[in-house]
Order: sequence, then C-alpha cells, then structure tokens
Amino acid sequence: MDVVRGRFAPSPTGPLHFGSLLTALGSYLHCKQQGGQWLIRMEDLDPPREETGAANRILETLAAHGMESDEEVLYQSRRSNHYEQALQQLSDQNLIYGCNCSRKFLSDTSQDYSGIYPGLCRNKQLAKTNRNIRLLTDDKEIIFTDLAQGPYRQNIFSEVGDFILKRRDGFYAYQLAVVVDDSAQHITEVVRGCDLLDNTPRQIYIQQLLAYPRPRYLHLPIATNSKHEKLSKQTRARALQSGKAGKNLFAALQFLNQGPPANLMTAAIADILDWGIEHWSIRSLPQQQKSIKW
Repeated sequence: MDVVRGRFAPSPTGPLHFGSLLTALGSYLHCKQQGGQWLIRMEDLDPPREETGAANRILETLAAHGMESDEEVLYQSRRSNHYEQALQQLSDQNLIYGCNCSRKFLSDTSQDYSGIYPGLCRNKQLAKTNRNIRLLTDDKEIIFTDLAQGPYRQNIFSEVGDFILKRRDGFYAYQLAVVVDDSAQHITEVVRGCDLLDNTPRQIYIQQLLAYPRPRYLHLPIATNSKHEKLSKQTRARALQSGKAGKNLFAALQFLNQGPPANLMTAAIADILDWGIEHWSIRSLPQQQKSIKW
C-alpha cells in the first residue's frame, strides 16, 4: 500500500485564523490517523496579495499548535520551471492558447456573463506572450466521490469553460500549480474547505491530461462569521493567538463535531492532537458550513 501523504497549503496573505486552523487540523488528523506524512506547502504565487513576513508567522503559528511539516516546506514561488514544463506538455498536445480577454472585458461585453468563458479567443491563434494562457476544455463530465460530501460531478466545458493556467502578468494560476505540486509531492489525501469543492473537477481534468495520479479528496465544512461570510482576511477574521493554542484546537475539534471531552481543553498540545488522531471521524463531520463567533 502506498504511503499516505497529506498537505496543508496556506497562502501568505495574512496570519492564520480559525478557518485556516480547521483545514490544517482536519488535514493533519486525517493523515496521521492513517500513519501518514503531513506536509506544509506555501502557496506564494501572487506577490501583490502577499503580506511581508506572513509565511514565517504562519509556520510559527502552526508549530505553536503542534503541527510541523514532516518534510522541508515547499514554496511555490521557487517552482516556476516545473509549472512551465507542465504548460509545455499541454502545449505539445495543442491544449493551450493565448487569450486577450480580461474579466472586465467579458463582464462589459456580456450582460449575462456568469464566469463561464465563452471561448472568444479559441481559434485566433494568438501568441501566448503577455496574454492569459487558457486550457482548451471539451464537453466532458468529471465525476468523483468526496470522502465527506459524497458524489460530485461537473461538466468542465459547459460549467467552467476554458480556464486560465497562466496570467498575462506572468504568474501561474492556482489550478495548474496545485496539480503539479500534488503530483510532485506524491500527495494521496487532499483535505480542504468545501468552498473549493467546485475547483476539484478542473484539477482532476488537468491530472488526466498530464497523466498524473488522482488523490482522494475530503472537503470540510467552513466557518463563517455572523454575516454568513467565510472567515478570511477579506472578512477581517481575527488572527489565531498562539498563547491560546490548546483552546483553539479544542474549539476546532468541537466545530468539526469530533466530540472532545471537556477535560481536553486544558490538556497539553501533544495530548490534544493525540486524542484527535485516535478519534478522528469523517462520519461525524457536519455537512454544512457553520457560523462561529471568533
């Protein structure tokens, strides 16, 4: 049997908050219960959105909560050549093309634009330099079964359209980078928030085109604020306090419906994690997003 390998992949756009902790902890427990290796990957692909020093603070916060990478932390900003090789492989199959269409242009020219790219540049044979590079999609339904959310299906062509793999500013898109790195790191378990559930078919589609193996997927419920907005930097989610790591982990276990006993709240960090590993249950996870005062 292959070694189980999971990862937590934060973007250094700000400090970790409770929503981030849910993903990190769920991924960690799911992986460790199976005797697997847990890795940290820094998704630092969008410098304009990143915060100076955030990557180091994220690693420090995770360590304070007892979670450290079993291997050297991977930084996506250092892996451009790998993403370019994947693009070349797709280019050799005539599956990518240059596109002039910006999001603003598409919104301005189509009153009913819903985010599904209409293929305006598909047959223009534009140069790929200084343009968005899109993946040519076909009328194909991607079906997979999520370990928590159950069966999920999406038609890439009709529900997504030709999506961007590299932006005109030279930065690689999340969809490409995550697939390349999951394969390179031999990831078998992808645990993340259910707000990314509809991204998964796109990633499976790329995996198929590049002949990469498919990991198992587990999408967790997400925490929202009182306005039912996902906890994030944009919604002013408060940073985790490392000095309250035990309380934070206990609250995360409660949110994930794992039923931690009350005395665990004051236990040592290692003991809380050991209890979580032993009692981790996918069946107990709440099915919907939940609001939390944090």
